[in-house]
Parts: sequence; C-alpha cells; structure tokens
Amino acid sequence: MIRFERVSKRYPNGREALRDVTLQIGAGEFVFLTGRSGAGKSSILKLVALLERATRGSVTVNGQDTGSLPARAIPAFRRRLGVVFQDHQLLMDRPVYDNVALPLIVSDTPFRDIDKRVRAALDQVGLLQYERALPLELSIGEQQRVGIARAVVARPTILIADEPTGNLDHALARDVMQLFKRFQEVGVTVLIATHDLTLVHEFGQREIHIADGQVIA
Repeated sequence: MIRFERVSKRYPNGREALRDVTLQIGAGEFVFLTGRSGAGKSSILKLVALLERATRGSVTVNGQDTGSLPARAIPAFRRRLGVVFQDHQLLMDRPVYDNVALPLIVSDTPFRDIDKRVRAALDQVGLLQYERALPLELSIGEQQRVGIARAVVARPTILIADEPTGNLDHALARDVMQLFKRFQEVGVTVLIATHDLTLVHEFGQREIHIADGQVIA
C-alpha cells in the first residue's frame, strides 16, 4: 500500500529532511509515525500525498510509483487519499456541510451523491446536527472532527494525519483517535504523525520512529 525504498528528501534551502528511508505499510494497517519536531515525519506524509517528491529513492502508494506520475495525474491520485491537518484548514465563512462537500465538488461528483456522502461522513463523526453551523460556532475538537469528515467523504483507501490531536486535551485526543481506529477497522489504511507517546502506547498500534530524517525503530 505504501512503500519507501531508500528515500531521501532535500529541500531547496539545502535542508535534508529524510535520509535513506525504507519502510512499508500494508493495506488496512494503522501506523503511528513518531519522533521529535523536525525529525522528518511531516516530510514522509508530504511524499505520500505527493505534496512533495523524493530527491532520491522510490515512493510507491496504492501501487503507483509517485516519482513517475505526471503532474496531470496528481489530482486523480489524491482523490484516493484523505488528509487531516492539525490546524483544520476549514473555510470559516462556510457552513460545516460546505466544508465537508468541498472535495466532492472539486471532483465533479453529482449533487445527489454529494448530499448522501456528506451526511454519511458527518454522521460517522457525530456532527450531523451541526451541518448548517459555521466552524467558529464549534469547539476545537468538533472542528477537528469536521476536518476528518472532509478527509473521508470521498471514501479514500489511505487516511493520513499530521499531528491531528496537537491542540486537544487528552480526552478529546482519545475521541479523535477512536474515530481513526473506526475507519481502519473498515479497511482504510491509517498513517498518523504524532509526538503524543501516551496516545501511541494507549492504542497499541504499530509505531515507526523517526529521528534526524532516518527510521530508527
């Protein structure tokens, strides 16, 4: 499902974020990427989502070598991925329903399917009753759940998240992780970058530890 073979990533400013990284994540796995800030976790997620390309080595996602994928094929590639950000990146002047519908609108999904999928996604995260609310009317935890609903509304095969619980207290963070676990239980591959080792140990899933751009354990 996700395979890195001796991958390195150097940014234009000269910083080498990843060095000779090799890892493999199977279909339907739930995996935590752990490590200190700046270790390289976010760079791995960016390579999976094709927000960046590897400087050296090969990255394979959903059976596709991302290094050889032409730019015109990237939008279709990303439709099979769901991405959750720490800061939500919601449109604050649009209601919850519109925020969740956005990926479907961009991909020209028929309206009757959009309505069905948006309501199903909001129901999955327990926010169907807030579909007409503005994000600013919700708590931080509820905003994060809107971000998760938006990430899964297109029924991705892979769900990635970069520090999705960084702004939440422990109880809310557990609730968010439980949502990710529910999606993994129905076959979605889940990859989460986090520095919250308490949550990692509590959920007992596979952990890939990154330090100085390398896989340590």
